[in-house]
Amino acid sequence: MNKEAKKTLTRLVVAVPLMFAFGFALVPLYNVFCEVTGINGKIFQSEHNDKFISEEGRPIALQFISTNNENMPWVFKPSEQVMEIQTGKYHSATFYVKNTTNKKMTAQAVPSVAPSNAAEHLKKLECFCFEQQELMPGEEAILPIRLLVSNELPKNIKNIILSYTIFDITDYNDEALAHHQMDME
Repeated sequence: MNKEAKKTLTRLVVAVPLMFAFGFALVPLYNVFCEVTGINGKIFQSEHNDKFISEEGRPIALQFISTNNENMPWVFKPSEQVMEIQTGKYHSATFYVKNTTNKKMTAQAVPSVAPSNAAEHLKKLECFCFEQQELMPGEEAILPIRLLVSNELPKNIKNIILSYTIFDITDYNDEALAHHQMDME
C-alpha cells in the first residue's frame, strides 16, 4: 500500500466515527438551536393545570398559520386566522383539511410556537397534531384543537403564533410508488 493510500485510509477511519458521533449529537443540538432561536417551539405538557386555569386572565391574540410541506397537495388552513383569547381559559379552534388527490393519503401535522418562551405556557388538551390524519380521495374534515394559555405567560407577550406544517406520510408500497413515478414521467 502506498503512502497516499495509507493517508486516505487513516482519514476515513477517523472520519467515519466522527460522522457517526455528529449524527448522534444532532438531536440535542437541534433542541438547543430551537430553544435559542425560537424555531419549532415545543409545547410542554403538565400534569397539573393549576397554573393554567384561572377565573381572571388577560386578553392575548392567538394567530394560526398553516403550511403544506412541498409534496403535500392537500388544502390545509385554519378556520380562523386570529382569535382573541383570554389566559387561564379553555379555548377551541379548528383547521379545515381536504384531500385533493384521487388516492387515499395519510398526513401528520407538526406544530411550532412563537415566541419560543410562550411554548411552556401553552397546553394543548386536544390536537389533530397528536394523531395521523387519513383521508380518502376528495374527503374533507374539520380538525379540532383545544388549548389553554397560562396566566403566567410573560406580560410582554401579547400575541402567540401557533404554526402547523402538514406532511404526507402515506405508506406507499414499492409497486404503487413505482407506478406513481411512472405516471409522473
